[in-house]
Amino acid sequence: MDNIILVRGAGDLATGVILKLKNCGFNVVALEIEKPLAIRRQVAFSEAVYEGEYKIEKVTCKLCNDVLEVTDVLEEGNVALLIDETGESIKSIKPKVLVDAILAKKNIGTTKDMADITIGLGPGFSAGDDVDFVIETMRGHNLGRIITSGMAIENTGIPGEIKGFSKERVVYSNAAGTIEKVHGIGDIVSKGDTICYIKDEYGQNHEVLATLDGILRGLIRDGATVKNNLKIADIDPRKEEVKNTFTISDKARCIAGGVLEVIISNNILPSIIR
Repeated sequence: MDNIILVRGAGDLATGVILKLKNCGFNVVALEIEKPLAIRRQVAFSEAVYEGEYKIEKVTCKLCNDVLEVTDVLEEGNVALLIDETGESIKSIKPKVLVDAILAKKNIGTTKDMADITIGLGPGFSAGDDVDFVIETMRGHNLGRIITSGMAIENTGIPGEIKGFSKERVVYSNAAGTIEKVHGIGDIVSKGDTICYIKDEYGQNHEVLATLDGILRGLIRDGATVKNNLKIADIDPRKEEVKNTFTISDKARCIAGGVLEVIISNNILPSIIR
């Protein structure tokens, strides 16, 4: 259990960080909630919560029932994942580095005393106060930049623009209920196509439509329970880039680079890479 990097969260951006650190030879443990609702599930280690284990770009993440199983999973050369929303296991794991990659746009419980170095991704953290470092997550010139004092840019709620589309790329639920998918991630859809249904508590199906032509890059898990007006899908207008749906994004890799730089430049951990 020595020399562990702990990452809170295992969504697609967190997974980019986890994958980068693992490929650089570090032992990585991820913490997730009981029912994660990742949109870009094909590139999110949070899927291990449901599948038991999940492989992305040749790296396998395995679900552990308790802290005792973590050591075995790490010795196998895999990423270990625990269901631990509040971070209680942090006391037992005693990580050298802790990365809060929950991306809740606010700090929901990470403190500097949780590890030798603490890193917060995006808005909601103050470098030098509740964490040691903050990594900028806003697309643009400063994406991935290390912040040593102060906070990241506030969340605008506006998705990055691709081929002239921004807000249109994101699809939100139009009712509270259970997801019943029609299309899968990687499918080509046209504006107005039915992506999925949401069955409400009265048994009524609410049709969720594609907002533009493109690739269904992300879709919340079939059978998931959602609230009204929750982000449930992501459409990429670049139909020629279907393969991007199944690989870590440029944004995630850039953020991961910032995290890696903090760890390497502070000489806090030996890499176990051979």
